[in-house]
Amino acid sequence: MAQKKDAGKPWDFLDEYRGKMFEGQWPNLVQMFEISVKRYPDNRCFVSFTPEKQILTYTEVKKQVITLADYLVSKGITEGDKVALSGKNSPEWGIAYLATLYAGAIIVPLDSTLNNTDMAKLMKFAEVKMFFADKDRLKEFDEKNELALEERICLEKGSPYPFLLDLKAPKQKRRMPDAEETAAILFTSGTTGTPKGVVLSHRNFVSDCYLAQGNMWIYDTDVFYAILPLHHSYSMMAVFIEGLSVGAAIVFGKKLVISQVFKEMREGEVTMFLAVPMLFNKMIGALMDGVRKKGIIVYGLIRGMMGISGFIKKVFKVNIGKKMFGFLLKNLSLEHNRICISGGGPLPASTFKMFNELGIDFVQGYGLTETSPITHLNPVEAYIETSVGKRVPGTEVKIVDPDSDGNGIIHIKGPMVMQGYYKNPEATAEVLEDGWLNTGDVGYQDSEGYLYLTGRAKNLIVTEGGKNVFPEEIEDHFQLYGEIEAICVLGYIVDKKSHSEGIRALIHPTQAYRDQMEKEHGEAAQAKITERMEEIVTEVNRKLQSYKKITRTTVIDEPLEMTSTKKVKRYLVAQKYKD
Repeated sequence: MAQKKDAGKPWDFLDEYRGKMFEGQWPNLVQMFEISVKRYPDNRCFVSFTPEKQILTYTEVKKQVITLADYLVSKGITEGDKVALSGKNSPEWGIAYLATLYAGAIIVPLDSTLNNTDMAKLMKFAEVKMFFADKDRLKEFDEKNELALEERICLEKGSPYPFLLDLKAPKQKRRMPDAEETAAILFTSGTTGTPKGVVLSHRNFVSDCYLAQGNMWIYDTDVFYAILPLHHSYSMMAVFIEGLSVGAAIVFGKKLVISQVFKEMREGEVTMFLAVPMLFNKMIGALMDGVRKKGIIVYGLIRGMMGISGFIKKVFKVNIGKKMFGFLLKNLSLEHNRICISGGGPLPASTFKMFNELGIDFVQGYGLTETSPITHLNPVEAYIETSVGKRVPGTEVKIVDPDSDGNGIIHIKGPMVMQGYYKNPEATAEVLEDGWLNTGDVGYQDSEGYLYLTGRAKNLIVTEGGKNVFPEEIEDHFQLYGEIEAICVLGYIVDKKSHSEGIRALIHPTQAYRDQMEKEHGEAAQAKITERMEEIVTEVNRKLQSYKKITRTTVIDEPLEMTSTKKVKRYLVAQKYKD
């Protein structure tokens, strides 16, 4: 097992390898992986259950990575070249990622849900020279002739395209990248407009990886579960890079289907489960619904016991919940779990609280693609349900132009802050000044370094009374209603002269709830659905301050546009449902 909590800082072990395997404060990503291979050669590295179970040790992964890296160099891939990578989570995805870095090149991970046209545009913009992808994507590009790249490599067997693990070349002379050099270009998910290419160095990634461990120790015995798309900075760092940095195992999940997620978590004996709020909300909602069906007495008893468990855990630092509620945790495949982490969006404090009451060490974190991404993480032993986390070591935070409540624009400085936006100096200058990144988020921090989010500055709604309202604050109240698949709160113009806004909710009910209503009410189903949605809005409005109350509700049939991490693309929704 890795060092214990009383052994200093989690990254102190690097001193043993400094001057031998790397120079300076931090290794690059290649050296970081090499150190883990040296420390834990026989540890499980990559694990997959589809199409059949596959286990690769650190030594085996390194061998495959070097073989592929030699092939890339033999094909002319060198310093500064960009290699695109898009596909389902898999060991092959991880091998392609590492091999690109071993070749001294820059990796450009792309969202596999992008359409061909948009993906081709991003690759052209990034000046990509080689492309790794699943067979279906490669076939589509060939059929539509949308990508003028000679070298295309498949992440899957059984296709007419060369499979990455079949590629061989004589041993090549490979250049070791400097820690300050660019490691990756990550395109933002685009919830507020055109994606930008975030340029991150090896130092950005590696410093963030180890410094985040200052708020949470992880071990070589941990098992991480990669169910969120790995092209996204949150999953890439918090699962893929963090796992590799300590010699832990990474279990690759390919589909965000609850039944398959539970199966893979149980079979993989996952200890570190990282997901987005939507998944955690669905999990706790389904669990509590199951308890309710056992009757009001049983439900009341369990909720009372949860309250006691949570109090003891929070106040006395003693976790009795895991044994007490083991029978419930098995339903969520969390019996092997050590820590759950929520990121990628706002989480209701009630969800945070209930998981902890059940005995799960459940925390949330905060960051942006532009910060590699982790800047804040709740310590397991000192979490605050309403906070997105405590700033990690090496992170500076300042709140600019705070209002009377202390809420202002959050600015961040530290070794994890990006180099800039790719080929976009104007956009870089807008958010970066003297090393300080303007996050665009609004919130406040306390004296202990805990951060509290209010919302995104771009999403601000200004009401008739001149009050500022952040839609995220309102949306949080809807996350545990099982009848709702997604909600988007927007402003609508009430007075054109003053540009004052009212508050509108666009609600998309779940398909299961629609089916249930159609079965029970036939042609009257739509009216019943609308009635229920309005009831929920009324319930939420009772909890809100007067100026935050929703004054217009629209029930929509079509799903809301989402990013791959299940955040609503607010700008597209606003365009589609104009007044």
